[in-house]
Amino acid sequence: MFTGIVADLGHVKRLRRGEILELTIATGFDPAAIPIGASIACSGACLSVVAVEPGAFSAQVSAETLACTTIGQWREGTPVNLERALRLGDEMGGHLVLGHVDGVARIIERRPEAQSVRFAFEAPAVLMPFIAPKGSAALDGVSLTINEVAGFRFGVNIVPHTLARTNFGDARPGQAMNLEVDMIARYVARLLAAREGGVTG
Repeated sequence: MFTGIVADLGHVKRLRRGEILELTIATGFDPAAIPIGASIACSGACLSVVAVEPGAFSAQVSAETLACTTIGQWREGTPVNLERALRLGDEMGGHLVLGHVDGVARIIERRPEAQSVRFAFEAPAVLMPFIAPKGSAALDGVSLTINEVAGFRFGVNIVPHTLARTNFGDARPGQAMNLEVDMIARYVARLLAAREGGVTG
């Protein structure tokens, strides 16, 4: 479980492709404080640590995760938003984020707005019912408030602090980002579908 408050902007240090993809991500996190098996949100995708080294950790990526995320497009040097798993008693600064990416949204517009930057995204049609004005969503692991929704598009506003601390600073139109819809919206939709279909368990 995460909150969508990015703690470090790391980058891909190495990739080893085989039957399973193994990523090594450079980070400012103290490797001595990262146990094997720890969960770290990597641009929104929850990955389990399989090895640590000075200034970096490694994680393996399943075929399912590759199919649902942008990770298959990552290369050495790709910036990665990082967040350690939420611990009981930690401040809840964003919203509840599972690290289970639902799909990929694409930036269609970036424009300055006062001292912030407004981004417009296009998302898969199947995910749009879960996205509502003033609701929450995580984009590349960043907890954001939805400003407006129209058709298959939605907008968010990125403040200077977030631009400086995440990969949004260099994000441009055409770029894909991992999208996780709000967990509450997901379960409400499931309950409504079950009720309409007569499913009780």
